[in-house]
Amino acid sequence: MRVSTVDELMVLLADGEDVWDMPDRSGDPVDILDHDRQCAELLRQRYPRDEELQVAGLVHDIGHQLVPGDDAGHGRHGADAIRELLGARVARLVELHVVAKRYLAATDSAHTEGLSASSRRTLTAQGGPMNATEIAEFEADPEFDAAVALRRADDAGKVVGLTVASLDSWLPVIRRVAAQRPLDRDHRELVQE
Repeated sequence: MRVSTVDELMVLLADGEDVWDMPDRSGDPVDILDHDRQCAELLRQRYPRDEELQVAGLVHDIGHQLVPGDDAGHGRHGADAIRELLGARVARLVELHVVAKRYLAATDSAHTEGLSASSRRTLTAQGGPMNATEIAEFEADPEFDAAVALRRADDAGKVVGLTVASLDSWLPVIRRVAAQRPLDRDHRELVQE
């Protein structure tokens, strides 16, 4: 599935309410919408000038909705769905949030110990901790710092009952990020919808 308009993206995000990363609700303690909003809010607080990173936080887990049960591929599915609308950087960050989990599992034992039970369980399906070669390659990636920041917000954004900004409050930010892409007439029309 490709998300081609901001309106379609908002519907997909809203549809994450009462949808869980594990169908039996044995995974994270908050639904996908709540988790995504918490992640985006943490990034907004820590990186107020990087709206692309914030929006990546907001959309990073839509792959769970698009292809339920594919824990290893949910970053790639989400990235493919939003690349055209939100641009290459946002899509790359969405894809890298799974890679960054593997990196942190290999390099930060305190972070790994703090992973939710669901995140620890899915780490194996996602390739497990990185080896030394993978670590070096990832550290050389131009989006390394942003991907690690997204991952840390992802792991922290699972607080039951935390009050964060509404989904609708993110609409102007999403429109600005979508508008930053190289504009052609068709894209401008999609952003205005």
